[in-house]
Amino acid sequence: MTVRDYGTIDLSVDRTGEAMESINKEVWMLAEVSNEESESAKVHIRELEAAGFTITSLETSGRPNAFIAEWEQGSDGPRIGFLPEYDALPDLGNSASADQAAAPNGKSAGHGCGHNLLGAACTGAAIALKFTMEMEGLPGLVRVYGCAAEETTGAKVYMARDGYFDDIDVCIAWHSGSKASTGYVRSAAVNHIVLEFHGKTAHAGANPWEGRSALDALELFTHGINLMREHVPTTARMHYVIQSGGGAPNIVPDYTRLFMYLRDIDRAGVDALTTWSRSLAEGAAMGTQTRADFKVTFGMYDMMANTPLVENCQKHLEAIGVPQWTDVEQDFAREIQRNFGIPDTGLATSVEPITPPSTMGGSSDVGDVSWCTPTVWFNYPSVPLGIGMHTWPVTACGGMSIGSKAVDGAAKVMARMAYDLMTDADLRAAARADFEERRGDIAYVSPLESVS
Repeated sequence: MTVRDYGTIDLSVDRTGEAMESINKEVWMLAEVSNEESESAKVHIRELEAAGFTITSLETSGRPNAFIAEWEQGSDGPRIGFLPEYDALPDLGNSASADQAAAPNGKSAGHGCGHNLLGAACTGAAIALKFTMEMEGLPGLVRVYGCAAEETTGAKVYMARDGYFDDIDVCIAWHSGSKASTGYVRSAAVNHIVLEFHGKTAHAGANPWEGRSALDALELFTHGINLMREHVPTTARMHYVIQSGGGAPNIVPDYTRLFMYLRDIDRAGVDALTTWSRSLAEGAAMGTQTRADFKVTFGMYDMMANTPLVENCQKHLEAIGVPQWTDVEQDFAREIQRNFGIPDTGLATSVEPITPPSTMGGSSDVGDVSWCTPTVWFNYPSVPLGIGMHTWPVTACGGMSIGSKAVDGAAKVMARMAYDLMTDADLRAAARADFEERRGDIAYVSPLESVS
């Protein structure tokens, strides 16, 4: 059995450290939310261009702040893609402190999902791979997809629709978390639904019979959705917010609006939920003599795993291990946990075994990529144990040394995987065969085709 030497690729990551830290810190401070992350995208582009990449597409697939950068050496070599994200979340701005405190620059948004770290490591790993390929004379193409707006209407879905992943051998991604792990956890497929009811106003006290209440229709619909919960698979999720429910109690509302996510284990499950929900909307409108406007505005696929890539990822996770945390960092983590009201167990100190098959409740546009080409992702510790994403501690840790160490470790894991894929035709072939077997005869049909 050949023992590979990863010294060059590890050194290339170290050489990229300054660029990764610049991306990490600048994007953390910018904290731009989905579809507004123009300056954050420019930070990535600046570092990629400085490293010799060419920006081949801006506003890719018509999406604000999305881009594609490439570097190629030789011809007909392997083609590896990286998936950096860089959008922040509203209301999760925080200082790099162990308590919930305002960001020093007054930003109300913050990187409560760690996309400053995610993006820095992905772009850094791509640059490190390029450096190593130059030193070793390896033919191949390195492509970086600037994945804007992951938290809302992710650019990857539009890129997948337009075929931007069809010519790539493998895509690599990671996500910040509390543990170092990879495996067969699949994200859920999802549809975004906007439902509007249109009725007729009237004086609610004097002559309500002349009105037709859009709020009555909305309440009938939500009642129906909540009754549905008894009769859907346990993998299904239906959650909504009412964005407009009327203006005053003494006016029969002529307009209401609801925003809803429908999730399930796969696209077929989501499509079934969507059909049922549409029927409920039509029934609610009939019962209240109003009009329903039911729109699918966006959708995503579930995440498809890949056994050869998972096993390769696990090998490198175990080799790199988790960061060597200092006592100061562990104390910081434990203070966060106490302030957050969970056991103060600190930061992860070991790599988890491969996670068995399961479905998570959340969704990601990485799922669409995984139905277009073999794709692998993993988690790497950047927050204390027990801390979930979309919380202020994620923002806090992302702005200090815990986050910086996560960037370095995650970049080394990705760069090593990419180096293997660039130099091992058998691994690429095995990943492609697994992909074809899992996908079977189900062709990727963009969920955007269902947008109404």
